[in-house]
Amino acid sequence: MIQAIGLTSNPRQELPPAVDDVSFEARTGRVTALLGAEAAGKTTALRLMLELQQGRGITYFRGRPLHRIAQPTREVGVLLGDVPGHPARSVRGHLRMLCAAAGVPVQRADDVLEAVGLVSLRDQRLGTLSRGMDRRLGLGCALVADPHTLVLDGPAEGLSAREGAWLHGILRAHAGQGGTVLFTTADPKEAARTADRVVTLEAGRLVADQEVADFARTRLRPRVAVRSPHAVRLGALLAKEARAGQRSIEVVKEDGNRLSVYGSNCADVGEAAYRHSILVHQLADEVGDAGPPERPETAEPAARGERAEPCPPEAQATTSTEGLGEAATDRATARDAEEQADSTAEGQVEAARSLLVPLAPLEADDTIPFEGDAVRVTGAPPARPAPRDAVSSLPPPITVRPSRSPLRPLRYELRRLLGVGTGYLALAAVLATSALICVFLARAGHTPQPRLLAAWPQELPLPPAALGAGLLGALAFGDEFRHPALAADRGTVPRRLGLLAAKLLVAAATALLLGSLAVASDAALLHLVYGNELTRVPADWLSLSASWGALVTGCAWAGVLAAGVFRSTTAGLAAVLAVPIIVVPVVQKAVEGPSVRSAAGLPGRLRDLALVQWPFGAERYLAAGVRMIAQPVGGALMLSLTALLCAYLLMAMRTRVR
Repeated sequence: MIQAIGLTSNPRQELPPAVDDVSFEARTGRVTALLGAEAAGKTTALRLMLELQQGRGITYFRGRPLHRIAQPTREVGVLLGDVPGHPARSVRGHLRMLCAAAGVPVQRADDVLEAVGLVSLRDQRLGTLSRGMDRRLGLGCALVADPHTLVLDGPAEGLSAREGAWLHGILRAHAGQGGTVLFTTADPKEAARTADRVVTLEAGRLVADQEVADFARTRLRPRVAVRSPHAVRLGALLAKEARAGQRSIEVVKEDGNRLSVYGSNCADVGEAAYRHSILVHQLADEVGDAGPPERPETAEPAARGERAEPCPPEAQATTSTEGLGEAATDRATARDAEEQADSTAEGQVEAARSLLVPLAPLEADDTIPFEGDAVRVTGAPPARPAPRDAVSSLPPPITVRPSRSPLRPLRYELRRLLGVGTGYLALAAVLATSALICVFLARAGHTPQPRLLAAWPQELPLPPAALGAGLLGALAFGDEFRHPALAADRGTVPRRLGLLAAKLLVAAATALLLGSLAVASDAALLHLVYGNELTRVPADWLSLSASWGALVTGCAWAGVLAAGVFRSTTAGLAAVLAVPIIVVPVVQKAVEGPSVRSAAGLPGRLRDLALVQWPFGAERYLAAGVRMIAQPVGGALMLSLTALLCAYLLMAMRTRVR
């Protein structure tokens, strides 16, 4: 159950707020439609409910506001806009990544694919999906954690009639299993066909909160759409006959040769045209909005999203207006007709019914009495809300909070990394570049063996393996901010220590694998081209290996932290390059510059300190670490990592304080 109380957005300079004191309920087991024209405030209301936008008000989901729910994705499934996934990721891979984030078994992704009808497209890339398939995937993402409540913004927008019928069947199945469904729409007929209750917004204010039968009776009215080359003459004859018979009809001349006749039916209009020998190209019953038109009346029915139903051949008898109104309000009959027309949609709805586990009924102590601003109308103007207490004259402010960390961050990070081909392409490019550089250095000569195996000439600030590790580390957070699949319904990507630890661990493992493969491939190529002379194992191979591993790991971590701080892959890679180009000269100038006391000779003293006898032969490993720190690049890298980590922690704490 959803209880929205006093939703009010912040003022927009001299304009009124997009949403002003909106309150309504969406009950368990029912489908609620939030209806309104474009710019009526529907999306803003949803964002205020989900605490994605600052304003005032409070929304209870089964008695608790969203920020007090431990796992929001398991309580509320959200679809806002397009699916913000990486375009190169597969449909199945995207859902599996979300399963790890939600803490549900990975098999749930296959169940959701079957429910939303995307089994045949499970290996399709997100960037190649059509509008209808993207809507299906968005609904699947909302269903991954098996939530009790679905909040959907325009889920049927841009879909065909058949796809819309399928989607409405899925929503009805979820509500039938004890869930709560709230969706927005700009089409009154869609709301009348699908919802149990319709909440109407106009210019950010709530103007009606009605049962669907009352909504159809007060907001919709039938009409006859006529297309004829003699439309003007036919309209005049219809009006003349109505006056003669003392009947009340309304004839509206539209563009071209089209008429809209209100208060009549197909049989009467057809008989009048036949009596006067007027050619008719179209004669159909339609249901239109009785409120202010969303588009000019000159638009075609298809452009207004209306579906014309041709009169049956046996419609020579009179078709009453009352019967049309009842047909418009009878959603069950409409759904049966749509299911008979589309057997595929029926099969997918049944799959969704088997997927959605029956939910526990709402307990009495889980609810909070709905107070104050609910508006209930059945064709009458909205009632004036009861005055609030003087202490609580304004609803509480809404604070935008970041999303929570994934429940399984390590598994999430692994699926994020392995789900796209960027990492594989970077690995191949690094190995090829490193092999070419090492062969060139061996041919030129005068390069020490450690630098030769690492493909690190004096002219380059860093070897290719270190740059590749830094790039992969920067992509770990850069892709999150560019394609925020993790925070699609919660705003910005969370700066959580659990997610950071998972990214640092995966980045370190990837960097060590990349560095090992680079050295191994370089050694194999040198052995093939020049023989054993350049591939002998050095005596201090242990300390050299430790220094090499520390270098590539440090570059990867610098990329991760910088991209997390600056929210950009480019900034992460720039931070890695800044270590040898900017930080190293600055550190050397600060240590060895002219002053009363100089720290020159510090690397030598650190090495002497490492020669002290340590238990269990630990002095060898300590010496390798000290040698790495004593080098200019190593010291500058440690300094950069410390500064970036402090900046990341500071931003994480500041976000949490908000």
